[in-house]
Amino acid sequence: MSTVGQIERRTQKRVVDLFRNALGYDYLGNWIDRADKIGRPNRNIEDEYLRPFLERQGYPPELITRAIQQLTKVASDQSRSLYDTNRAVYDLLRYGVKVKADVGDQTRTVWLIDWAKPEANHFAIAEEVAVKPAGDKSFGKRPDLVIYVNGIALGVLELKRSTVSVSQGIRQSLDNQKPVFIQPFFTTMQLIMAGNDTEGLRYGVIETPEKYWLTWKEEGGPENPLDRALAQMCAKPRFLELIHDFLVFDAGVKKTCRHNQYFGVRAAQDHIRRREGGIIWHTQGSGKSLTMVWLAKWIRENVPDSRVVVITDRTELDEQIEKVFNGVNEEILRTKSGADLIARLNDTNPWLLCSLIHKFGGKEDSDADVEGYVEDLKSALPKDFRAKGDIFVFVDECHRTQSGDLHKAMKAILPSAMFIGFTGTPLLKADKQTSLEVFGPYIHTYKFDEAVSDGVVLDLRYEARNIDQNITSQAKIDKWFEAKTKGLTDMAKAQLKKRWGTLQKVLSSQSRLEKIVADILMDMETRDRLQSGRGNAMLVSSSIYQACKFFELFDKTDLAGKCAIVTSYKPSPNDIKGEESGEGLTERLRQYDIYNKMLGGKEPEAFEKEAKRKFIDEPGQMKLLIVVDKLLTGFDAPSATYLYIDKKMQDHGLFQAICRVNRLDGDDKEYGYIIDYKDLFKSLETSIKDYTAEVFDGYDKADVAGLLSDRLEKARDRLDEALEAVRALCEPVEPPRDTLAYQRFFCAKDTTDKAALKENEPKRLTLYRLVASLLRAYADVANEMDEAGYSEAEVASIKADVDHFEKVRNEVKLSSGDYIDLKMYEPAMRHLIDTYIRAEESEVISAFDDVSLIQLIVERGADAVNALPQGIRQSREAVAETIENNVRKLIIDETPINPKYYEKMSELLDALIEQRKRDALSYQEYLAQIVDLTKKAQGAETAASYPAALNSKAKRALFDSLDGDEALALAIDEEIRLTKKDSWRGNKFKEKEVRNAIKKHISDPGQLDAIFELVWNQDEY
Repeated sequence: MSTVGQIERRTQKRVVDLFRNALGYDYLGNWIDRADKIGRPNRNIEDEYLRPFLERQGYPPELITRAIQQLTKVASDQSRSLYDTNRAVYDLLRYGVKVKADVGDQTRTVWLIDWAKPEANHFAIAEEVAVKPAGDKSFGKRPDLVIYVNGIALGVLELKRSTVSVSQGIRQSLDNQKPVFIQPFFTTMQLIMAGNDTEGLRYGVIETPEKYWLTWKEEGGPENPLDRALAQMCAKPRFLELIHDFLVFDAGVKKTCRHNQYFGVRAAQDHIRRREGGIIWHTQGSGKSLTMVWLAKWIRENVPDSRVVVITDRTELDEQIEKVFNGVNEEILRTKSGADLIARLNDTNPWLLCSLIHKFGGKEDSDADVEGYVEDLKSALPKDFRAKGDIFVFVDECHRTQSGDLHKAMKAILPSAMFIGFTGTPLLKADKQTSLEVFGPYIHTYKFDEAVSDGVVLDLRYEARNIDQNITSQAKIDKWFEAKTKGLTDMAKAQLKKRWGTLQKVLSSQSRLEKIVADILMDMETRDRLQSGRGNAMLVSSSIYQACKFFELFDKTDLAGKCAIVTSYKPSPNDIKGEESGEGLTERLRQYDIYNKMLGGKEPEAFEKEAKRKFIDEPGQMKLLIVVDKLLTGFDAPSATYLYIDKKMQDHGLFQAICRVNRLDGDDKEYGYIIDYKDLFKSLETSIKDYTAEVFDGYDKADVAGLLSDRLEKARDRLDEALEAVRALCEPVEPPRDTLAYQRFFCAKDTTDKAALKENEPKRLTLYRLVASLLRAYADVANEMDEAGYSEAEVASIKADVDHFEKVRNEVKLSSGDYIDLKMYEPAMRHLIDTYIRAEESEVISAFDDVSLIQLIVERGADAVNALPQGIRQSREAVAETIENNVRKLIIDETPINPKYYEKMSELLDALIEQRKRDALSYQEYLAQIVDLTKKAQGAETAASYPAALNSKAKRALFDSLDGDEALALAIDEEIRLTKKDSWRGNKFKEKEVRNAIKKHISDPGQLDAIFELVWNQDEY
């Protein structure tokens, strides 16, 4: 029998069997109605399992009671954020609960988990755990599987059938963590998982945004990807180890490890046990700083008398390491000099230090002054110096050539210290042997192509541009403009030409820099993320003076106020002493003037901080940063979408610079782009697209495999794949594949089928996602279709297809009522449609930006039909089914509030659909009746149709559910208002009081349940 598309239930049963039989977990049962049987809600701390464990551990009863009370009090504190409460619970789990049996007794630590002996703990799994809502305006939820260790809920798993994306399970988990659902249940949760049989398992922690959920990768285990990851991550020792050693609360964000961080730290632990140093090479952007944190914390806890020294050679790295450690509540001391480091090592405290090797002459673009640093260390050495404690030295960016000299000198001063090198870039062939001899072998590697394949960083697209073209004549400028904009709509071209005056002047100039400025400005107007303001760019300039000239040029264009220079330069009057000759401005004087003008009286540090903040948080307000060396390396170097290079760079400098654009940053950023004005890879010169040659010649080829790929070649692949994916999704749509056929496939074949609209939701979400990806892929290559190898016929055919599927997407969103809900689902799509497909429809679609079709019908009546896109408008049947689907969605959403009323609405809708299908009504009569029904459903019961005393929604809902008994409805309403207490929902005793209040007036058990459910769903109560 085929297992394709197997239902969640079957997957869940198999996963439960895996936990029971392969992993040795106890099965606690299906808890869907356990709360009714035991007379209390299901909880994240189950006393009946925690108490016996603590008794087995030998704690006396009074200590056990106090420890459980303290844990429960902390876990149920709703006055704090989920992050703060979860952190407080984690501290109790990891470090034990400090309690006294009685006043005056000695404080003892009660360990809720036996971390040293995993098998001594009680591991169990419960399914369908029905959790009551948190408050009176909340709703209950039922996680599929919950992992309990000693009765404490530490893990939760949402499962989906193989044909439904794991993303749905992730979003479900994120919804569950909201206050409106079951947020308090997550105060004890340490690992949150979602999975299916096709995509496997994804995992995160509380409040992890969907794009940061991780995938576990490890050899061996079952063939099924979901079972394999669960068997590996949830094996008892591994599950506890991940919680104990690989969670951090980092400055307001809880984080867990990726598989490369886990295996990197594990490998380092083995090296430490054997006292063997080595190098951890984890590519830029894969979390090297947290790997350091987790390893340092492990050393601290597992090596007696241990101390850790982190050595860096950049101020930004030194500051960032301090920030990272402080963020996870580990105080690190930044030493002021080599002498200060020696003095600290001569003392027993602190256990965690970082030390900075200063640059030669303090200049940004010079090498680190290792010799000077070593001299400083040696001169500060007291007689018979011996560092206190067992010293571990982490050398950051250990790929640098001088690290060998540093290591030798440090080894002489700290002969018993163990050295571990960290690098985010490969080792140069010339240095590889030396580095491996100095530090020892690779402890663990995680290369660029592995990180791209795991989705940890983005793939990079490379393009060399020849800017030295002579385009001084008006005709040539026009030709250049046409070439650059041939994929744009006429309206987009017209708008661009309006702003073209400045650009023409700039382009007519002979200056190469001005041509680069014009080129970047054109990208700002035509490239996806740059145009939308959601992404931004960095320009690497060859000198501070050149950076200033670039800034001066950009400051005369639309980028004025949205561009800044960030370098180590700090203008000082000393810079210009003796520069004035009366012969005009020298380079130094110009640099000084331009920089001061840009700073506008601010201190350079304050200006840089604000520029970086805007660049990261408000990319539309800071679109371009011009840099020389600064911001190209280091943990806190901001990420960009485009990197323009106009500087000779190679090896490490180039590798780290291009990794500025490979960081994840929003769902609409799919690649990082490198634009190279220096033809660093000689690809223009030789037409050879080997991006491991020339400037990366210093590396072994295998170490930089897959780092860069040709932009146009990959853009074509991406467009072809995106188009094929949408076509495949729409393949089953029945001929003639018009608006109506798409509506019936993605919404409901029959608008009387109440379940179809909801059941087809995953299909619609896939359509929205794939069309968004298609639009971005098309925009990326629209101006260069012929260069990408498409024929004229293919260009026209592809544009028509993109146009067609974008219309399908819009019509389906409107037909299903998804439009408002998904307004933010595809950020910055509108400008792409305007720019590359068609601008004329924008005005029509924008009618639905802030109001739904239902609201438009209520406000405009039958005239609302004129606001629909032409594809729907031109078919009366399509119009009818669009309105019916929207009304059906409203009825489904509102039914819990007033079941009787909306049941009636549903019946009226069914009857009206039936009449329409039998042609029993004219189109105008149908529109009048559906408008009337929509108004009734939207405004629900208008007060006019009810007795005057029923002046609230809750009273009217009671009236409808009590078959129009006004006196009874008012009596129950009054009783509830007198009885209900604050936050009664979810509180067993308070709920019982409300139920008893209703029971005074209703004796029938079935009716009592129905009215209690109704009352529970009313916001008024």
